[in-house]
Amino acid sequence: MDKGKQIKLKRDLGYFWGVNFLIINIIGAGIFVSPKGVLEYSCMNVGVSLCIWAACAVLSMTSALCYAEIGIAFPYSGAHYYFIRRCFGPFMAFLNLWTSLFLGPGLTASQALLLAEYGIQPFYPSCSSPNLPKKCLALAVLWIVGILNSRGVKELSWLQTVSTVLKMGLLGFISLSGVFMLVKGKKETVGRLQNAFDAEFPEISQITEAFFQGYFAFSGGGCFTFVAGELKKPNKTIPRCIFTALPLITVVYLLANISYLTVLTPREILSTDAVAVTWTDRVFPQLTWTVPFAISASLFSNLVINVLESARVSYIAGDQGQLPLMFSTLNVHSSPFIAVLLNVSMGSIAVVLTNLIELINYLYFMDSIWTMLSMIGILKLRYQEPNLHRPYKVFLPFTVITMAISLCLVLIPLVKSPKMHYIYVLLFLLSGLLFYVPLIHFKVKLVWFEKLTCYLQLLFNICIPDVSDKQTSSF
Repeated sequence: MDKGKQIKLKRDLGYFWGVNFLIINIIGAGIFVSPKGVLEYSCMNVGVSLCIWAACAVLSMTSALCYAEIGIAFPYSGAHYYFIRRCFGPFMAFLNLWTSLFLGPGLTASQALLLAEYGIQPFYPSCSSPNLPKKCLALAVLWIVGILNSRGVKELSWLQTVSTVLKMGLLGFISLSGVFMLVKGKKETVGRLQNAFDAEFPEISQITEAFFQGYFAFSGGGCFTFVAGELKKPNKTIPRCIFTALPLITVVYLLANISYLTVLTPREILSTDAVAVTWTDRVFPQLTWTVPFAISASLFSNLVINVLESARVSYIAGDQGQLPLMFSTLNVHSSPFIAVLLNVSMGSIAVVLTNLIELINYLYFMDSIWTMLSMIGILKLRYQEPNLHRPYKVFLPFTVITMAISLCLVLIPLVKSPKMHYIYVLLFLLSGLLFYVPLIHFKVKLVWFEKLTCYLQLLFNICIPDVSDKQTSSF
């Protein structure tokens, strides 16, 4: 270790980094997958589908602003974990950690497999890609992502910039091409948008389903709670980034959907699982191979950021004593190396065992439960601690709206398709008690963990940070 260099998570990330971070988090596979679902549940009513996309953008903004209050009131890395602990105590914080320990790697594995799917599919144009090369590519990408994360946040800045340019460039290309074709378009194309509301109007239940499809494409607005401790002046940086990135993403999403509808009929959109690839095949056949690789490259940055976020939660939990001490160590690049290694290793297991990926579909609704609890926590702290230092306060109706959306995301799967799997998920959540009671509540010490920590410190050249978040937090 360089003795003259402080090893800690540093506040050296500014506005430009934050805007890139938010754009990368939100723009993923959703905009290339969700248009089909939104249109299908809108009964192929073009006007309704576009209105739903606009509504999803507004509600995504409300959710992001709610999480902004959490990140600003608790400006630490892993602020969401701090917040749950402050509101509901160490037990609920541990259950949140317990969920994220498995959900994070599972989502990482699913993103890696999706990236591999897009990357390999052009080599198998007439059939589905085989599993073996897809899994090998996913594993290779996952470990490359782990290596990049172990080099520290600043080392990822160039990747963020390139990824943002690629994402916005790809969607901008689709959007502007669609606008150009619409201006000089054929009568049937113009008529399709002029008579946008002529199709059958969907029922309320269908509109709800369509909304959830579109909302998926806007998810990720709460990402600043993971890195609030590494942002310069988070009380100013977070709101500025939200009000810059989300309107930009909204405009690009709406124009991309208009472009899809300019080139493809609603039925053609419903017949494909990759709308952007079908659109390219119709407009620029010579670029058919290019778009899947561009999508894979853009998904790569999502994978990098997902590992970064999951590692921050494990790091903070180690710092607060709810995970072994080795998880709160940093390497010479100020990266929580052991937390990154855990995430990538568990993600690799999930890639190999595809049945774990299926389990993620049932674990994902747990994320909505924690979102709902976070909104309740905001209301709870407003009442119990009105004098808590809050440089920014979200408009309370936004909190109620976000809480209602999260409640629907939890209840609709249970009511629409009740399965025993949800009981298993509940049992999985409660299984955290088996670890919490002896290790956290009764503070049973495992001597071999202490020996392992010393060994890993020597092996990976890691150490306890010079400045701990324990010094700046109180519960």
